Formats: sequence, structure tokens, C-alpha cells
Amino acid sequence: MEKPNGIQDYDKLLRSLYRAIVFLSSFVVILALGAIYYALAGSPFPSDQPAAAVQNEAPARRPRPAADERIEGGIHLATGLRVAEGFETVRANCTGCHSGRLIAQNRATRDGWQEMIRWMQRTQGLWQLGRNEPVILDYLATNYAPEEIGRRANLDVEAIEWYILGE
Repeated sequence: MEKPNGIQDYDKLLRSLYRAIVFLSSFVVILALGAIYYALAGSPFPSDQPAAAVQNEAPARRPRPAADERIEGGIHLATGLRVAEGFETVRANCTGCHSGRLIAQNRATRDGWQEMIRWMQRTQGLWQLGRNEPVILDYLATNYAPEEIGRRANLDVEAIEWYILGE
């Protein structure tokens, strides 16, 4: 059964009106959320300058904290690396791409360090180190060689004073 032509037009009008109301109410909600955000976070424009003046300024940069160039216990605090012969060469060639702490947490033989360098050259874009490579390898093999670290001693169960947790 067909609806008379006037009713079909009326249904179309109602659907269009419904879509318009949904769109407008979504728009109002977005505007309200933006107003709340700016009320809480503050306006991006300083109140004593017009918006146009602020747009022409370069964004303010946060000052970087100064590197801690102190050395404590033979460790350079800014990099976390041991200060020894070859330190400056390693710092200049290695810490531009990654943290010195990444180096300090690893251990390898001279051949192992050389293989890591070759891997970085093959896959990470590390440049040819030239005369610096032997200096770097000497530093790494001396200061970050594998260590024999055994397990902790077994617990002396007889010497431990045991107790039962509260009941």
C-alpha cells in the first residue's frame, strides 16, 4: 500500500530535519568541549597581545637541561660511560645516535664489539669509523668486556629466623 504523495514528502522533510538537528547538536557539543578546554587550559594567546602578533613569533623552546659533565667514580654522569683512554672518541662517534647508557649495559669481546659496529654500519647507517675504529674497539673491549658473574651464594636455611605471617 502506497502512501499519498504528500506523506512521502513529509517523511523526507522529517528525515532531513532530524539529520540537521543531529549535525547541529554535534556541532554545539564540539564547541562546548572546546570552550571547556580553553577555560581549563587557558587561551593559547597571551591576553596582552593580539592574536596576529603571537602568530608571527617563533614558538618558545624549552631550554635543554645542561649536561652533567661531572665524573663520579670514574663514570661520566652525562653519558654513563667510564672515563678512560678513548672515552672522547667513543663519545663523539657513538652518543650522537644512541645513549652512552646503551653501550654501558652491554658486554662483548673485541670481536663482539666489532660485529656490533658492522651490524650498525649494515643496517643503521653508521659511517665508516676509519682511524677511530681501533680506538673505539680498544675502549669498549677494555671497559665493557664480558664479566664472569656467578650466582649468589645459596641461602643458609639453618641461619634464617623463620616466622609465620599473621593469622
